[in-house]
Amino acid sequence: MKKILIANRGEIANRIIKTCKKLGIKTVAVYSDADREALHTLNADEAYYIGPNILAESYLNGEKIIKVALEASADGIHPGYGFLSENEDFANQVEKAGLIFIGPTPESIRTMGNKLAAKEAVKAFNIPMVPGTDGLVADKKVAREAAKKVGYPILIKAAAGGGGKGMRVVNDDSEFDEAYDFAVSEAITAFKDGSVMIEKYVLKPRHIEIQVIADNYGNVCHLFERECSIQRRHQKVVEEAPSSVVTEEMRTAMGTTAVNVARACGYRGVGTVEFIVDADLNFYFLEMNTRLQVEHPVTEFITGLDLVEEQIKIAEGKGLGFCQDDLEIRGHAIELRIYAEDSFANFLPSTGTLTKYSEPKGEYFRVDGGYQQGDEVSVFFDPLISKLIVWDVTRMKAIQRMKEAIDQYDINGMETTLPFGRFVMNHEAFVSGNFDTSFVTQYFNEDSRIQIEMAEAEIAARVACALSQQNHRPKQKHIDRQSSWRLV
Repeated sequence: MKKILIANRGEIANRIIKTCKKLGIKTVAVYSDADREALHTLNADEAYYIGPNILAESYLNGEKIIKVALEASADGIHPGYGFLSENEDFANQVEKAGLIFIGPTPESIRTMGNKLAAKEAVKAFNIPMVPGTDGLVADKKVAREAAKKVGYPILIKAAAGGGGKGMRVVNDDSEFDEAYDFAVSEAITAFKDGSVMIEKYVLKPRHIEIQVIADNYGNVCHLFERECSIQRRHQKVVEEAPSSVVTEEMRTAMGTTAVNVARACGYRGVGTVEFIVDADLNFYFLEMNTRLQVEHPVTEFITGLDLVEEQIKIAEGKGLGFCQDDLEIRGHAIELRIYAEDSFANFLPSTGTLTKYSEPKGEYFRVDGGYQQGDEVSVFFDPLISKLIVWDVTRMKAIQRMKEAIDQYDINGMETTLPFGRFVMNHEAFVSGNFDTSFVTQYFNEDSRIQIEMAEAEIAARVACALSQQNHRPKQKHIDRQSSWRLV
């Protein structure tokens, strides 16, 4: 491929552009009204306007994007993550237009895009699953009976989609009606599909996923695990690789399972098999994300691979240049997602203009960003400003390196998740590795926020006091110089 259109925006578009430049491939960006002067628009070799900020008329308008790709004489389309990346119809349309879709086959997307279809597909491989319903549930009465049979607490989960949408934990029967109605409503809004499934809710769960990669010739490898348990609203904020609790034996078992999931749907490209892990380290298959993950940089750090480059090679028809035995974990990597959100106000959006924006610089620091100083973080799109990734030889050193990087990051104009990242890196539960997906609700509560604010206020007061004393202290200094009157 000599030219690739990137059907995305923000940090992932810039990330893909970076690898394309390394490979000598020309890039085509698309943009909406809010992104006319966006970083990805400026960094690409060409940029085309595709419509207003309404997603259906711009970044979700597959027909318009394909038309631009053809006009620009692009060879392929990279969808990034989100938007059209897991849309089987779009993948089909791309291929019918004679373009290369840099991702899995439409059939794989369809199979793994529905949680029930995915479970059906992997049955032959004896994949461990969380107890729950075998089919779709579209009736509240039937769903309630299923919940009683599975046993509370249960999880109501949208059959289509992901990202925590259409998902509700129900602790007992008195909570069922409200949770069911909310989950179905959210699923219809997000995915136009209100069908749900009922699963046993695993207490003290950890969210651990396995990166897989497959070519067109039956070669499938796993690239080890990522720990993704630090979440808010079922969405990840801090990720690391490898996990602090996964043993070599468990890693081999999870990796083999993930490879089998990929084989079950004839997968090609890079993808992620997600698992839920209980307190006894039993793991259960959740779903497969048929795209590049937001947190892919931590895997790149510990393997030395460029996953975007691998995607492009596979899309070009090349085989994997390695086998499982060639791969090994090198050191430890941590990623912090920097959102334009107020951590201390339940992670509410905090959009605005980046009046000051300075990224940290240091050995083994990496920032995948979508903005620069003076840019506006718009209400129209996901509030992810950038991803801060660090690496070191051990987990403890990587944590320390992340603290240093957070302290160097300077953002003004809006609240961000940097303070939350600092809180996580300093918290005993995270440092010890003894945490699960309830970390935010368990530890980052009102009391802890008040303590942080008081500690910061005390530091500010001490600094102000010291500066005040310094400024008011008389400074006697003799300057030996010739008198101007004498010169006259």
